[in-house]
Amino acid sequence: MSRTTSSQGPAHWWNDARWRALLFQLIAIAAVVGVLVYIVHNALSNLEARGITTGFAFLHNTAGFGILQSLIPYSETDSFGRTFVVGLLNTLLVSLLGIVLATLLGFAIGVMRLSNHWLLSRLAALYIETFRNIPLLLQIFFWYFSVLRALPSPRESLSIGDGVFLNVRGLYLPSPEWEAGAGWIALALLLALALCWGVSRYARRRQALTGRAFPLWRSYLALLVLLPGIAALATGLPMHWSLPELRGFNFHGGVTVLPELAALLTALTIYTAAFIAETVRSGILAIGHGQSEAAHALGLSNLQTLRLVIIPQAMRVIVPPLTSQYLNLTKNSSLATAIGYPDLVSVFMGTTLNQTGQAIEVIAMTMAVYLTISIGTSILMNLYNRKIALVER
Repeated sequence: MSRTTSSQGPAHWWNDARWRALLFQLIAIAAVVGVLVYIVHNALSNLEARGITTGFAFLHNTAGFGILQSLIPYSETDSFGRTFVVGLLNTLLVSLLGIVLATLLGFAIGVMRLSNHWLLSRLAALYIETFRNIPLLLQIFFWYFSVLRALPSPRESLSIGDGVFLNVRGLYLPSPEWEAGAGWIALALLLALALCWGVSRYARRRQALTGRAFPLWRSYLALLVLLPGIAALATGLPMHWSLPELRGFNFHGGVTVLPELAALLTALTIYTAAFIAETVRSGILAIGHGQSEAAHALGLSNLQTLRLVIIPQAMRVIVPPLTSQYLNLTKNSSLATAIGYPDLVSVFMGTTLNQTGQAIEVIAMTMAVYLTISIGTSILMNLYNRKIALVER
């Protein structure tokens, strides 16, 4: 770009707003980098003065402590790196379950809030105003200490038949144990899922061309039940059930749902569902009444109108704030440390940090995990939001 001259002399670059903006941005970046360099240098100097080693070599050292719940094989002789994986999987477990359950409950409460039925509408309003205004930590304490810790001892367990037991130490359920040939059932299930995807695409094209709806849910149910069922019968049912059995002072066998997991999941679900319900209500109210009137004029029932007309349009309004609720639920799961659920914060930032003293590395890894989960959730929700967005032609 050539400089222009005027009667007052040549135009200097600092008189150009674009160059000045670039200069100020470079100064700001240099200042931030300088502060970071100073902080890192100061931290390394203090660690060296106190004889504290840095780096991630500690992840290969033996942990030497047990973990109450592990989704992968774990023992006290495993490394601190494995404790990180165990805590991460426990965090993902409660977060994914919470997102699914809170979404289902929140949508139901949000629709109930707009119901013409006086009692349902008031109950939904009472639910929303009650649970979203009580701090989440208090709700976790309520479910854990006031409800689950008041259950009977293992010898006096509440039971359903001979396979389900509930006591102060958790919920004990039968668990399937697969034998040789179970792989064919898994392949049949994958084939059923692929066929369900193909059926859904066919149903959309068929409805777009003819206007006739396809019985999707019945087709899904038939495929998901029949194909794995046929594979199971053909392979001789390669599975048996492991039933929980009281031995001494506790149950063994089956699968155990810890009271810490149950309390945390219940509180997260109920608390987040109250906010999701308001998000759903606002999304539905954003759709004009003319849409409902047109659907009723075409002969659609209230349920069909809601499912086929209102909700698909409301999702464009619901998805952005719904993403924020998913992120909040994932981050709020770190409150698990208050009741001893072995999530990432409790296992890695708690026990591992106390035993190794590697505060910077442990905190940095934990922060990176939550940042990655949040960014991944945002990317997935943005892709879905882009898919359902209106496209102007």
